[in-house]
Amino acid sequence: MDGMRRRTLLAAIGGTVAAGGATEATAATATPARATAGTAGGDMARQARPAADRPGPHERQIRELLGRMTVEEKLGQLQQLTWNGETGPGGGQDEAAQRDARAGRLGSVLNLYGAARTNALQRLAVEESRLGIPLLFGLDVIHGFWTTFPIPLAQAASFDPAVAARDAEVASAEARSNGVHWTFAPMMDVTHEPRWGRIAESAGEDPYLAERFAAAKVAGHQGRPDGSDLPDPRHIAACAKHFVAYGGAEGGRDYNTVDVSEARLRNLYLPPFKAAVAAGVATVMASFNTINGVPAHANAHTLTDVLKTAWDFPGFVVSDWAGIREMTVHGHAADAADAARQALTAGVDMEMASTTLRDHGARLLAAGEIAGDRLDDAVTRVLRIKHLLGLFDRPYVDEDAASTAPSRQARAAAREMAGRTLVLLKNERQTLPLRRDTASIAVVGPFGDSTDLQGTWAGPGGTKFPATTVLAGITAAVPAARISHVRGVAADGTDTSGIAAATAAARAAAVTVVVVGEPSAISGEAASRSDLRLPGVQAQLVRAVAETGKPFVVVLIGGRPLVVAEWLRAAPAVVMAWHPGIEGGHAIADVLFGAVNPAGRLPASFPRAVGQLPIHYNHENTGRPYDPDNKYTSKYLDLADGPQFPFGHGLSYTTFEIGAPRLSTDRISADDLRAGRGVDVTVTVRNTGGRPGDEVVQLYLRDPVASVVQPVRRLRGFARVALRPAESRPVRFRLGAADVGFWTNDSAGRFVVEKGDIEVYVGADSTASGKALLRIT
Repeated sequence: MDGMRRRTLLAAIGGTVAAGGATEATAATATPARATAGTAGGDMARQARPAADRPGPHERQIRELLGRMTVEEKLGQLQQLTWNGETGPGGGQDEAAQRDARAGRLGSVLNLYGAARTNALQRLAVEESRLGIPLLFGLDVIHGFWTTFPIPLAQAASFDPAVAARDAEVASAEARSNGVHWTFAPMMDVTHEPRWGRIAESAGEDPYLAERFAAAKVAGHQGRPDGSDLPDPRHIAACAKHFVAYGGAEGGRDYNTVDVSEARLRNLYLPPFKAAVAAGVATVMASFNTINGVPAHANAHTLTDVLKTAWDFPGFVVSDWAGIREMTVHGHAADAADAARQALTAGVDMEMASTTLRDHGARLLAAGEIAGDRLDDAVTRVLRIKHLLGLFDRPYVDEDAASTAPSRQARAAAREMAGRTLVLLKNERQTLPLRRDTASIAVVGPFGDSTDLQGTWAGPGGTKFPATTVLAGITAAVPAARISHVRGVAADGTDTSGIAAATAAARAAAVTVVVVGEPSAISGEAASRSDLRLPGVQAQLVRAVAETGKPFVVVLIGGRPLVVAEWLRAAPAVVMAWHPGIEGGHAIADVLFGAVNPAGRLPASFPRAVGQLPIHYNHENTGRPYDPDNKYTSKYLDLADGPQFPFGHGLSYTTFEIGAPRLSTDRISADDLRAGRGVDVTVTVRNTGGRPGDEVVQLYLRDPVASVVQPVRRLRGFARVALRPAESRPVRFRLGAADVGFWTNDSAGRFVVEKGDIEVYVGADSTASGKALLRIT
């Protein structure tokens, strides 16, 4: 990567190394700098900036082209059809796509990739249609194209946004060479629900962590925020999804209702999207859920008032799959035409899969039920992204240069990044790392020799290029060891007949690696679970191996936080490996044998039981917070208080000491904060153990008295710091108005910085005890 692109990427990620060796972790913000205490955010002015008023290098060409287009051609630009053929899932609209491309009545195609295939369809649009407007090819490139990286939740566990950026860089280059211009990533839905399968695609339960990873992923896919890198064949357009509050689905059941206050909407769910917009994200996808009774696809408050007006978003909004048509099922639209009217008016610019706008738009326009300037605005936004991608100048890709397989460099990156995502949950008596001179190792469990390590939405490479198994990774790491493998039990089901063979293998080996978890198919979209324990009889296998009395470790595979209470006490060491991608087996072996010192941290709390959900660190206090000596406080009678493992938790093969936080000043005025001045928080972190390793220093704030009750803690900074034994380093965080302020419940949007005390905590997880007090005057 050239120096300029690298600096741009680092700037978007938000981390720098300060002079003198101090690690500086600026608390990046998704709050508009112009928002000040007691001032309205201007969200109710429901009028996005007209296209003619927007400066840019392509606006003149867009206006000229728009003036030549018929109504049918304009509506065509707002239509995305899905391809089936040999390249995508069912439900394809291949014949219609070819016909409409030739007629100039198609804007985009979903699920078509491969240089020869995309070029063939592109030629119909460019060379045979009246105006020659190129097509935009979209694909779900979520955590890899050919080279599958760890799932996004795992990437968030790295607490290193460069992991997400590296994934996006590799995936973008592979995808663009295969004719893909646009990915539906990053997903930045904050969620407190591990039952919800799509937590696997998210950054977990914290909005600040999601902000940082969203910005990094956008930068990795697109390059510079101004879009000037998008014509580069190493980049594709990104899509911030799902807008908004999809992660708040009731009961963790996918597609479900969301009822949320304005304050929670703005403080919890919106910040990652604002960060993505600030990073220059090209597109935004509407979510399937309702928001306070209004489907997101018809929600003018979020799509227009917030996104397009207050945030001045210049790109376009795409529906989710048939999301416009589904408004009739929600009970919000009378029929398809009514759904089309509501969606376009609210701010949706392109329709995926369903065809309500194309089918009814001309009649609605003629009847005055949709506005002509709103139609033109939507078309302008679509054409703007096509121009930014350089498609009018270079609509085709070089078929001879198309990537066809993961490169050696890409695999190395996937292995390195996967190693940064693994979380050491437990390690009694220094069970890990395993000795490389171990004579014999048993690998047992349904995922020991399984290639099912790629996770949900693994992309084309997920099926074409199987993952390296844990067994293969261990075999390569310790070739001199005698290694046996027994599956023992299936990933699901009730058959326990294989447990005897597994325990026999464990007794015969010096150490056993038990690899259990959940298959990729039961996390992700439409994969909500009511029971988060290990599927089938896997827990029995763990307990049976424990009863042998021989040393063993557990490697946990999965796409979400799991309930591990029924076997955790019996396991001396547990590594959360998530779904780690194509090089997962090697990355797991790297950690097991100490080639990589684990430093991943949990991006979401692990519950003790499903009945405890939702449980998350950033909850609000009650009038009767938990007190073990008082019955009449907030708790469960049959369950210990708190999560099994808290947000931010993770162990290392070495030990660290984090000093007390020091403030550059212990008081600052609200006016100074509004003016852009801030407070530095500095701590010293020291490696007190005998191995090199990374500590993740985390900064949390608490506002104990506020006009809107605040969470007991909020993450506002983190830094992953690599230290040699006995090495120490100062870590500096910068706090500003965005960190100590919050949005109120005003529907117009009001961000305030209130006077009072702010508690500042710094430590290694969300239970950090190092404390300082900042007074805002």
